Amino acid sequence: MVDAVEMQLVGVRVELPTNQPIVLLREREGERFLPIWIGPVEATAIAFALQGIVTQRPMTHDLLKSVLEEVGVTIERIVITELRETTFYATLEMARDGAQYSVSSRPSDAIALAGIVIHDEDEETEVQKFREFIESVSPEDFGANPF
Repeated sequence: MVDAVEMQLVGVRVELPTNQPIVLLREREGERFLPIWIGPVEATAIAFALQGIVTQRPMTHDLLKSVLEEVGVTIERIVITELRETTFYATLEMARDGAQYSVSSRPSDAIALAGIVIHDEDEETEVQKFREFIESVSPEDFGANPF
């Protein structure tokens, strides 16, 4: 079993030249990054949540967040549990009245639901570090099973 590594959200970016959106996570106590490739709909949902944009009608993650709040459930953390055949898997760790709940989720949905706030002043520095990382990394660096 690998020890858990706490990550923080750097932001949502578009990888060039493929124009594929990614969620970029960075170790809270380190320098490593974890890019998770996501779809454009998920990227929009996360970007809206991060920027506090309120749509005319609730998006799916807004609806689920409202339901959870209404019944008194809080999201404690998101855990990325595994990488299987280029697909990341995650769980939403939640609590209500002392009871703990864990629900399977796509990482992008969990992040949009949590609506994590990022600090703009650190964002450009982190993006530059990630660009340097991408330029120096090879597929072999990730191994067969990083989890």
